[in-house]
Amino acid sequence: MHHELPDAHHWTQTLRVDDGFRLADVDPDATPGYHGRKADGARDLAEGLKTLSDLQERLFAESRTGTAKDAVLLVLQAMDSAGKGGIVRHVVGGVDPQGISLAAFKAPTDEERAHDFLWRIEKRLPEPGFIGVFDRSHYEDVLIGRVRGLADAAEIERRYDAINAFEAEVAASGIRIVKVMLHISPDEQKSRLMERLDRPDKHWKYNPGDVDERLRWDDYMAAYQTVFDRTSTEAAPWHVVPANRKWFARLAVQELLLAALQDIDPQWPVADFDVDAEKKRLAAS
Repeated sequence: MHHELPDAHHWTQTLRVDDGFRLADVDPDATPGYHGRKADGARDLAEGLKTLSDLQERLFAESRTGTAKDAVLLVLQAMDSAGKGGIVRHVVGGVDPQGISLAAFKAPTDEERAHDFLWRIEKRLPEPGFIGVFDRSHYEDVLIGRVRGLADAAEIERRYDAINAFEAEVAASGIRIVKVMLHISPDEQKSRLMERLDRPDKHWKYNPGDVDERLRWDDYMAAYQTVFDRTSTEAAPWHVVPANRKWFARLAVQELLLAALQDIDPQWPVADFDVDAEKKRLAAS
């Protein structure tokens, strides 16, 4: 029996982090707001991709003609193996790569450490007409930074305020910020990491340090909760996506992107030349 996919803006409300949100109450196996199953999710993902591609092409066309004022920034945060790469491949990877700006933030270089933590982030913000994707982000500086004690408590506190001020400025410039935490359970992570060890074609994805991070799971969940408490703002709210079911996580993130693009409502640029005259010139050439 066919089911009706909820409106994209429904997902922004269902998954949004509001006052009183508790990460501990989120079931990583859940599919909030969606009543379909895996096969339905695959079909809806394919259908939604058509709309996403159309909106993204319109946005990019505006950038080529100099009429674009807006952009989208998708910020992906998660514990290792939660599916950030799958989102990049199956959701973002389905649209024209010319209009995508992808930044995968690793441990900062010596040059980056010499600047404020937001220095390297600001340089990778998407230009008007583009969809930017941050695979990890400035939030590492208040997650790993806190859990691993890479900065003292006063500096971590300063960073929350700095992030809010930075994101408010970014949003005011015309960039729609879509912040997503992909939430998996420790058991699901163990299963995914074990699969990487069982398959030689996945060994390249395995990092022995992931087990060290697993041992700090509760500390990371507490750090994420503080991130949500301190940095889920009106200008840049967080969305927590249960991600034990990869198909649901991909569908949910696609719908969040659709909502942002529908708000922008990009239009095909009007020709700045005489179309009929050009038809005649071309026909005669």
